[in-house]
Amino acid sequence: MKVLVIDDDHLVRYTLSKILQRNGYHVATASDGKRAMAVFRDERPDVVITDIIMPEQEGIGTILKIPCERPEVKIIAISGGDSTGSLNLLGDAKLLGADRAFHKPLKPEELLEAVRELLGANPRD
Repeated sequence: MKVLVIDDDHLVRYTLSKILQRNGYHVATASDGKRAMAVFRDERPDVVITDIIMPEQEGIGTILKIPCERPEVKIIAISGGDSTGSLNLLGDAKLLGADRAFHKPLKPEELLEAVRELLGANPRD
């Protein structure tokens, strides 16, 4: 099973990748939505985990594009929030196609549980 992690924060990308790899998932990464779409086409992930606020192409744009190319791919949106706290970015992400949404920082257990649930299988299956 393959997961694409998209986040402009290198530490977040690295941490999520390591958590997923240690639990048997193959992981590809991208630093923004624009780069992510190229990786998405090349790597063909089963699940995409995307930050919402990023340069180039934000997570919402990515969430809208993924189902147009591969509607079976599951999407998890993550966000640390906006600078004012006035927007419901994760709620919007779910309305626009994300299967799950989490505030950062997220707990490894909740991330792994969501990935397993969305895939309906162990990574080694």
